[in-house]
Amino acid sequence: MTTYESRAGLSDLTTTAARVRGSVENVIEGKPEVVRLALTVLLAEGHLLIEDVPGVGKTMLAKALAKSIDCSVRRIQFTPDLLPSDITGVSVFDQQRRDFEFKPGAIFAQIVVGDEINRASPKTQSALLESMEERQVTIDGNTYELPRPFMVIATQNPVEMEGTYPLPEAQRDRFMARVSIGYPSQEAELRMLDVHGGPDPLDDLEPVAHAHDIEKLVEAVRTVHVAAPVRRYAVELVDATRRHPDLRLGASPRATLHLVRAARAAAALDGRDFVLPDDVQTLAPAVLAHRLLPTAQAQLNRRTPEQMVAEIVQRTPVPDPHGPRNP
Repeated sequence: MTTYESRAGLSDLTTTAARVRGSVENVIEGKPEVVRLALTVLLAEGHLLIEDVPGVGKTMLAKALAKSIDCSVRRIQFTPDLLPSDITGVSVFDQQRRDFEFKPGAIFAQIVVGDEINRASPKTQSALLESMEERQVTIDGNTYELPRPFMVIATQNPVEMEGTYPLPEAQRDRFMARVSIGYPSQEAELRMLDVHGGPDPLDDLEPVAHAHDIEKLVEAVRTVHVAAPVRRYAVELVDATRRHPDLRLGASPRATLHLVRAARAAAALDGRDFVLPDDVQTLAPAVLAHRLLPTAQAQLNRRTPEQMVAEIVQRTPVPDPHGPRNP
C-alpha cells in the first residue's frame, strides 16, 4: 500500500469511526472513552471484555456497537447449563442423506455478544478459545473458518457476585482489552431517563457502516507505523509485569502484540499514521491489567493490577517520540 493510499485509508477510517461512535453514543450516555476503546479493539482485530456491576449498560454497549455495523450478529446468554456445542455447533446425522451434517453454533457470526460469560462453567468458556485466537472452529476433526471481521464482545459481573466462575487465565489472555463502564454522572443519568423512558433506543439504531468497510479500516490500521523505540517501550512495559514483586503472573507475549495493535488503532482513530508512546501508555491499563495475577500478600494489601500497571508506566522511561523514524 502506497503512502497516499495509506493516508486516504486513514481519512476514511476517522470518518467511518466517527459515525459508528456517534451511533453508539446515542444509546450509551456520558461514556465516550468507553466507546472509543470498543472501537479501538474492533479495528485492532481484538476482543473486548466488559466487566462491571449489573445495570450499568454492559450489554447495551455490546448490542449498540453490533447494531451500528451492518454485519451478522449473534447473542449468547451464558448460563450454568450452557454446553460447548451450543457455542461451536454439532454434527447431526441426516437420515435422508445417511451422513453427518454440521449445524453451526452461535459463534458463527461476525460480532458475537457473550452476555454474562462468567456464569457458564469453565468447560463451556473454553469452547471460545480456538475461535478467539485462530478465527476457526474444529468439530469432529473438521475445521470451519469463521467470518471476517470477527469480534467477541463479552460482559461479565464481578467475581464476588453469586453464580459466577472466574474466567480461566488462558481465556482472559485472549481478550485484547477489559473495560469497566462505571456509574454515569447525574447529568448523563438524567439524559438517560429521557432517552430510555420511551421506546428502546436500540430499536431505532440503524447501521452506519458495513462489514466490508470495517475490513478496509482494519487493513488501514495495519499500515500505521510503529518505530523501533516505541516497540521496545511496549516490550519493556510488558516485561516489567513479569518481574514485579507483587505479581505472581505477568503479561504474556500475546499481551505485547495486543498492546501494539491497539496502539496502532488508537493512532489511526486520531488520524495519525504513526504510533506515539502516549498511545501505548494510555492503553496499557486496559490491555494489561486483566491478565495479571497479584500475589496473596498484594491481595491482602488490596493492591489492584491497575495500580501496579500505573506504577510500571510511571517508572519505565519514555522514548523520545521525535527521535529518528526507524523501520
